[in-house]
Amino acid sequence: MLNVAKFGGTSVADHQAMLRCAHIIKSQPETRVVVVSASAGVTNHLVTLAQTQLSSSEQANIIASIGDIQFNISKHLAAAEAELNQQIDQILVSLTALAEQQSILQTAKTGDAILACGEKMSSILFAEVLRSIDVNGFAFDVRQVMRTNSLFGKAVVDLEALAANCDEKLTPLLNDQVIVTQGFIGEDGMGNTTTLGRGGSDYSAALLAEAINASGLAIWTDVVGIFTTDPRIASSARAIPEISFGEAAEMATFGAKILHPATLIPAMRSDIPVFVGSSREPEAGGTQIRQQVDSNPTYRSIALRREQTLVTVKSPAMLHASGFLAQVFAILAKHELSVDLITTSEISVALTFDNPPGSTQALINKAVVEELEQLCEVTVEHGLSLIAIVGNDLNATSGLGSNIFNNIEGVNIRMICHGASANNLCFLVNENEANQVVETLHDKLFV
Repeated sequence: MLNVAKFGGTSVADHQAMLRCAHIIKSQPETRVVVVSASAGVTNHLVTLAQTQLSSSEQANIIASIGDIQFNISKHLAAAEAELNQQIDQILVSLTALAEQQSILQTAKTGDAILACGEKMSSILFAEVLRSIDVNGFAFDVRQVMRTNSLFGKAVVDLEALAANCDEKLTPLLNDQVIVTQGFIGEDGMGNTTTLGRGGSDYSAALLAEAINASGLAIWTDVVGIFTTDPRIASSARAIPEISFGEAAEMATFGAKILHPATLIPAMRSDIPVFVGSSREPEAGGTQIRQQVDSNPTYRSIALRREQTLVTVKSPAMLHASGFLAQVFAILAKHELSVDLITTSEISVALTFDNPPGSTQALINKAVVEELEQLCEVTVEHGLSLIAIVGNDLNATSGLGSNIFNNIEGVNIRMICHGASANNLCFLVNENEANQVVETLHDKLFV
C-alpha cells in the first residue's frame, strides 16, 4: 500500500504545526509522498510581490517578513539550522531579484517564479522536521516530474510526461525515504517555473497519487473534514463522515473551500479514495470521499461561492435562429472565459462567471462586452453569490422547489439552474443576502 498526503498552509505554518504533521506521517508508514503548501502567510506576501507595483523598500520589507516566518521554523531545528538558513537565504536572494524584475516588467512568467518560492522553502523545512523525529524525509523538487505547458498562472499538466517522469525519478526513491515535495508548481518544456493556479496544491497531490498508482490520498487541513456548510455561517453545520465523488465534486466546484475544484478529477479517474481531516486533531477522524458510499441523503450540503458575475445577452435574432449561441461562445472562448451556469429563454441567455479571490482584473472586461454588443444587447451584473444545494437524485425529488424556495420567500432569486445534474440545484442571490439564505436553508433542510 502506498499513500500520498498533502498539508495545507496552516498545517505547515510554524514549527509546532509542522511537528504535528510529521507525527501523523510517522504513524502512517504507508504514506511515502508528502505534498506541502507554502507556510501560512507566505503566499499572500508572494502574491503582493507578484501583482503589486512596489518600491524597493516595500519589497524588502515583504521579503523580510517571509524570511521571519521561515527562520522561526528553522531555529527549532538546531542540528540543521545553519544549512537550512543558507538554503532559505538563497531562495530569498533569488526572490529579491525576481521581485525587482517584476516591478519593471510585470509578466506572468516572473509572477509564477515568485509564487513558487513559498513551497520551495516549506518543503525543505518539513523534510528536516521529519528527520528530527527519525523519519527519513527527503526534499524533492516536483519540477523534475510535473511537466506543464506555458500557460503561466493556470498551467496544464502533461499527464503522460508526469507518469513517465514519476516512474523514472520518483517511484524508485520511495522504498528508503519519505519524499517531501511542493504543491502548486511545475515546469514547462523550456525550464520555466509554472503554477497550476492558487489552491492547486491539492490538485498536485491528486496528480502525483495517480501517477504513482497510490492506494489513497489524504488532504490534511485545519478543519475536521468536509462540513454540511461553512460553520462560520451556520452554527448548526456538522462534519460529513462520507461523501461520494460526485457530491464532493459539486461541492468543490460551487464554493466549498476545503477542496480545490480540480482535486477530485484524478482521484475519480483512477478511483483513489480521498480522506479530508484536521492536522490539529488527527484523532477526530474526517470525511472519506469514495466512488460508492453507504448513505445517499437527499440533501448533503450547501455550498456558497461569492463574487459572481451574471451576464445576460438578449437579441430578437435568437428567435427560431441557429448559430447565435455559437457566436456568443466563440467570443468567450477567444477571451479564454469559462461559463459556470447557463439558462436560456427564447430571446435571451443568462451566463454566470466566477471571479476568484486574488484576481487582478475583471473577467468580463470592456473588450469582451464590446464584442458581445456587436451581436446583442448585453447586461453585466456584479455583487452576486451562488448557492448550491448538493445531494442525491435532486432531479427526481418531488417537492424540491417548495422545500427550498418556500423557506426563503422575499429573497430576490436572480437565476436558477436545475436538472442538468442529479447532485445539485444552484441559484444566484444578492451578495448581502447570501449568508442569511445559507443559514436559513441549512436550519430547515438539515434538521
